[in-house]
Amino acid sequence: MQAPNFQDVLKARHRIAPYLKRTPTHRYGGLDELIGTRIFVKHENHQPVCAFKVRGGINLMSQLTAEERTRGVITASTGNHGQSIAYAARLFGSAAYICVPEKANPVKVAAMRDLGAELIFKGERFDDARANCAVLARDHGYRFIHSGNEPLLIAGVATETLEMIEDAPEIDTVIVPVGGGSGCAGACIAAKAINPSIRVIGVQSENAPAAFLSWKAKADISHPDTTIAEGLATGAPFELPQQIMREYLDDFVLVPDELLLRAMAWYIKHAHTLAEGAGAATLAAAWQMRDQLKGRTVGIICSGGNANPEQVKLALAL
Repeated sequence: MQAPNFQDVLKARHRIAPYLKRTPTHRYGGLDELIGTRIFVKHENHQPVCAFKVRGGINLMSQLTAEERTRGVITASTGNHGQSIAYAARLFGSAAYICVPEKANPVKVAAMRDLGAELIFKGERFDDARANCAVLARDHGYRFIHSGNEPLLIAGVATETLEMIEDAPEIDTVIVPVGGGSGCAGACIAAKAINPSIRVIGVQSENAPAAFLSWKAKADISHPDTTIAEGLATGAPFELPQQIMREYLDDFVLVPDELLLRAMAWYIKHAHTLAEGAGAATLAAAWQMRDQLKGRTVGIICSGGNANPEQVKLALAL
């Protein structure tokens, strides 16, 4: 796999522009006060599927051959990646098959079905669904779309960071949530091309630290995931995002699930916006790192807003 470069990001922006509006970057006084510095929020929860991954889905589907689209595409997902592929497949006239864990977020399950995808349930965790996906792709000839090891996906999602820095060029620190790592890898490519001095920081749940541990060790390390934030829940690292993060990522932090829930509530209180656990992870990390961030101008990516009612109740109960 060849890692995408900044030119690939610019091409991706051109490809997705007819299908997606630019999402806003806003600043909120309450969040500035909470963290103790200037905070810009990139609202990827305003996307048509309420998550950033749709950028990558459209970029990739736009480049498939007619024969690949006719065969249909298959992928594994806890929800947001699956929505992005279902949305893009519908745009380009292809069937989409999404392998999901048996207890996947019902909000995301309903959304994928509404977009016309056929859902295939198997296993307790994402990695179980991913293993089933690989078998089905081989047996039926579907075009397999890995949720991280796809250069076109990474180039597509990198456009979120490109837009954020264009809208707020004073940003000197970018914080990105990490599940498989495509968003973080994309942020590294875009931010470092625009200004190599911008610090890029990844954040993952303490209860799903496989990507964090692998980045730290510079080696693939699997680890069980039990996080409430399914967008951060991967039990094994993804090769291509790790390759990019090991070259460019400045720092990587873990946050407890309780802090993810508190950050969801902070978004409701201070920004009047709904963030899922993964989407709130960057605000949680900024709060945890608030002493280190003083005097900096921080861009945080609210990667998605597909929280289910039970998660929102837990967040508001703290």
